Amino acid sequence: MAQLDDARVLVTGGTSGLGRAMAQALVRAGARVALTGRDAERAEATAAELGAGAVGIELDVRDPTSVAAAIDSAYASLDGLDVLVNNAGIGMRTVNPRFMTHPQPFWEVAPAGFRDVLETKATGTFLVAREVVPRMLSAGGGRVVTISMSEQTMTRRGFVPYGPSGAAVEALARVMAADLADTPVTANMLLPGAATATGMVPDDMADELRGNLLDPSIMGPPIVWLASPAAAGVHDERIVARDFEQWLAARES
Repeated sequence: MAQLDDARVLVTGGTSGLGRAMAQALVRAGARVALTGRDAERAEATAAELGAGAVGIELDVRDPTSVAAAIDSAYASLDGLDVLVNNAGIGMRTVNPRFMTHPQPFWEVAPAGFRDVLETKATGTFLVAREVVPRMLSAGGGRVVTISMSEQTMTRRGFVPYGPSGAAVEALARVMAADLADTPVTANMLLPGAATATGMVPDDMADELRGNLLDPSIMGPPIVWLASPAAAGVHDERIVARDFEQWLAARES
């Protein structure tokens, strides 16, 4: 895994799951990381667990005022920002705790649940990037990494609103990359490549299926690489963590 020389990274939704795994890998590689969560105490506790290179910040990505305050705090804590990892999101459990065994048709999804998932993942990605990218442009550079999902998940039966939220985020990431073309700020996507063993998995998932889940640590090598000098100039790529080694080998051949 690449080593980072005090790269300054913000990871939203960094208190658990993929976000925590990426924050941990970044800190271990030498980065200074601000990780966020809706609960300030949990964010601070997670940062303390990860070590001296991490700081926890309260952030509700759905709220523009909270976003502005959190970004100000991240910049003050890290004395700038080199990489934004837009990861915050909530999953299907919030609208249907048994979504794997009892898929719920879209017409049975509560409007409040639909809005919460979309606002957390899609609107949150927009609000955080909107706050960070102008600062990166003014500073003369930066990197944005948007955490996406497999296309199968986006359109899977019973996956409203989680699937549509992922499709919206992926479209947004592509537009951001297009808008940032020919600027010193790069924008890329990263996704696990399959379901991962996180808190988004339902409790009633069959053991044989649970055994096939990817470990969240699979996100470590690609996110560290994307924050490293080796990824300078890499732009508008969709990187699948499960296939990262093969992707990187092909790129370097």
